[in-house]
Amino acid sequence: MTQRYRRTQDIRSERRIRNNRIRRRREMRKNFLLFVMTLCLIVTTSVAVSSFRSNAKNDTSKETYKYYKSIVVSDSDTLWSLAETYMDEEHYESVSAYIRDVMRINNLTSDAIYADAHLIVPYYDYAR
Repeated sequence: MTQRYRRTQDIRSERRIRNNRIRRRREMRKNFLLFVMTLCLIVTTSVAVSSFRSNAKNDTSKETYKYYKSIVVSDSDTLWSLAETYMDEEHYESVSAYIRDVMRINNLTSDAIYADAHLIVPYYDYAR
């Protein structure tokens, strides 16, 4: 009878051991998944924050705006020399395009300009 009792006790003990192993495995899986999810959350958050910060840095770049200036033409001035002084290569495809813009603004029918005449010339600059 003692042997039979021991055998039942051994079976219970083995079940308990097996159940404990199963429970520990489940808990380890749960902890591992929790660790992986936390890691993913940290990586995602850091990427989002760094992306936001890099966009914020890009937003600080200044934009250029078109301004107009009234000038008095001197004896040596031509539309080409004015273009060399005031034209911005980023905003005009060529000197001819800038000269056409100056002619349009000042209602000129030819590219001839005369000393002491007043002209309005466009130029680009950063926001003030």
